[in-house]
Amino acid sequence: MSSNIPNNLKFTKEHEWLKVDGATATVGITDFAQSALGDIVFVELPEVGRKIALGKSFGVVESIKSVSDLYAPISGEVLERNEDVVATPDLINKAPYDQWLIKIKILNSSEISSLLGPVEYSKICH
Repeated sequence: MSSNIPNNLKFTKEHEWLKVDGATATVGITDFAQSALGDIVFVELPEVGRKIALGKSFGVVESIKSVSDLYAPISGEVLERNEDVVATPDLINKAPYDQWLIKIKILNSSEISSLLGPVEYSKICH
């Protein structure tokens, strides 16, 4: 089990993390996900202004091993995308909790309650 699970984040079963700050949420992939993927070589993120829906794919992370869809932890509108990880994808391998993917305007805050806390998330990382 990965011991690198911050206490201030929410998580999905698909290994995305979410940090809520008022009406905005920051989304990234977990340490477990980047470790399972291996060396990340490509990241595709949605354009600013695009609406994403809970549980639906919003982008792609490609590693030397595989290609994985990114799934929206909650519904929202993309406010910002991390151009640094688009230009240098392996930044995610170095610091998955510092290198966010997108920032979204939260459209339905009640969806946050369906996400996993750190303890629940740690139970699926094996």
